[in-house]
Amino acid sequence: MTRTDIVVQNETGLHSRPADLFVRTAKLYSSSITVHKGEKSADGKNIIKVILLNVSQGDRIVVEAEGDDEVAAISDLQTLIESDFETVNEQVTI
Repeated sequence: MTRTDIVVQNETGLHSRPADLFVRTAKLYSSSITVHKGEKSADGKNIIKVILLNVSQGDRIVVEAEGDDEVAAISDLQTLIESDFETVNEQVTI
């Protein structure tokens, strides 16, 4: 399992467009991806569950991936969040 701890800087947190980009990026990987905010967790490939985490600007989240491509998945998701949700993979388009 690979994991990363990230503070979300996007002004809307993980809502609507950022959540959509996160989930679409997560779905590019075969690894299972889980997002944790405090005691809550959500399937990182399910937009409704990600939105229901209520991640706001300044919140700290943990993103975990487990599977054959877990390192690449975590790397791309961390880059996506830290870049304020600019697309990092050509396969994910707005």
